Amino acid sequence: MFPVFKAQWTKDKRKPWIIILFIFLSILATVIFGDAGQEPKTSVAIFGTGPNADDIEDKWSVLLNESKTTDFVITEEMEAREAVREGKRDIAIQLMENDYRLITSSDMPNIQLIEQQVHQVFTEEAQLAAIAGNGNTTALRSEVGEYLENPPLKVQTLSVNGDEIPTYNMGMQLLFGFTLFIAMFTIGFKVNGITADKVSGIWNRLILSPVSKTGMYAGHLFYSFCIGFFQMVVVFLIFQYIMDYDLGNLQIILTIAAVYTLGTVSLAMLVTGFTKTPEQFYMIYPSIVPIIPVISGIYMPPGTITNPVLTFIGDLFPLSHAVTAMMNVALYDAGWNGILLSLAIMLLIGVIGMGVGVNLVERRK
Repeated sequence: MFPVFKAQWTKDKRKPWIIILFIFLSILATVIFGDAGQEPKTSVAIFGTGPNADDIEDKWSVLLNESKTTDFVITEEMEAREAVREGKRDIAIQLMENDYRLITSSDMPNIQLIEQQVHQVFTEEAQLAAIAGNGNTTALRSEVGEYLENPPLKVQTLSVNGDEIPTYNMGMQLLFGFTLFIAMFTIGFKVNGITADKVSGIWNRLILSPVSKTGMYAGHLFYSFCIGFFQMVVVFLIFQYIMDYDLGNLQIILTIAAVYTLGTVSLAMLVTGFTKTPEQFYMIYPSIVPIIPVISGIYMPPGTITNPVLTFIGDLFPLSHAVTAMMNVALYDAGWNGILLSLAIMLLIGVIGMGVGVNLVERRK
């Protein structure tokens, strides 16, 4: 095993640029798309209608902009409608005296969230107007606000450990997702060395050497594991200690990464079993891998993908289980018991994939 491992290490030691490039891409993708620091406000165009449109816009813009996640911007009606029609904006709000209308051309999840915010503001204003009677809710709103500052009864929601429940950090999910996703390419290209050795004839010459066939497989697969795991460790250490991201218990995170690496090595071995040349592997593997994060819901908030077929397919790959376990550790401070099921599923995927993949390689003539 060690001569094969050393031979693969010698190749990368001479040309380490691919590994360095993948590490850089993992960090760059997270910085560009993740933005784990804070989520920017969503900008929504609003416009009033009728003879007193300016008064309507002034009234509702103040009430709507109390939201901390959405920025409602007063815009000309034609400009707002044109932006939605051309796809520059997902939604615009037409304001009326006591009602509103949504101007949209799609049905994205963020539109539903914005509609909920607007509906809540209009509902609260209607309740205050019904109580005030004369329609002037300014004094009543001030009085209600002062009362809510010191209510007679307060309800506080805490986690099981007694801490505050953290808000879901989509940037953190993308951090883990991009790191694990790019590592899949590194691992797959290294496992493809088995097919390259078989095609070039090196594999047959090694069979005649003192190195056993088990040792040949172990050398290639163990080296693929080490390179992939090393890449993820470097990225996590940079985010944790240089870029000051709080990843939670780093020991548990690295354990999840190690088990995920085993599962990904098995997945790459399974693809190797279906290919006869390195070129076929380079066509099939890079075509399959980019689909896995999409099906697994890595790029979207939890609960976005509800189709049971897509959910089942996503669960067949270790990526979704690894990201879920890492998010539980980073956000909810999960311990070993909290990630045990995810680790067991990834190990099961690894055992099945490795067994089938090696069997297919050995049966191929």
